[in-house]
Amino acid sequence: MGFLAKQTQIVRENTSCSRDAFLEALNSYSEFGGDNSVDDSKREIAAFFANVAHETGQLCYIEEINGASQDYCDWSNTQYPCNPNEKYYGRGPLQLSWNCNIYRAAGNDFGFDGINQPDTVATDPVISFKTALWFWMNNVHSVLGQGFGATTNAINGDIECRGENFDSVQHRVDYYTAYCNQIGVDPGDSLTC
Repeated sequence: MGFLAKQTQIVRENTSCSRDAFLEALNSYSEFGGDNSVDDSKREIAAFFANVAHETGQLCYIEEINGASQDYCDWSNTQYPCNPNEKYYGRGPLQLSWNCNIYRAAGNDFGFDGINQPDTVATDPVISFKTALWFWMNNVHSVLGQGFGATTNAINGDIECRGENFDSVQHRVDYYTAYCNQIGVDPGDSLTC
């Protein structure tokens, strides 16, 4: 089974995600996979799905494993104050966390109350994909020209790119190179961060 067919099947089979929800969310981000050359577009699509596959166990986990035991609240952030009754652990295809990251900023951009209802990212498939694409377009898309390693750094640099988690970095690279091979594009240079 080819890469895109496999990803479509995974999205379709996952009860928290659907192909239609992904495509609806994608409508808000026309520049995703559309910049530069066909090969650059293919690399962006492979990079996005490689990171999603790593973060979610190929879309099996829409919420961070053991995430509810983590605080992930910057209590000093007065611009995006935490709701003491909520937790801001990783949810969605890119498992984004923290009150000031996805929950408030993305929520403001496309109209959901992420601070008071962070579970929306795990329960609403369109919002789930929109948060992933929002983060990608605001934090990752601009570094694609630096190689796949820059995407890992943009997503999880403090945890994975300082030499402490080589296995996690390699896991992302393995997904990326496999997806590039399946869609017939050279993965390029600078695969690790």
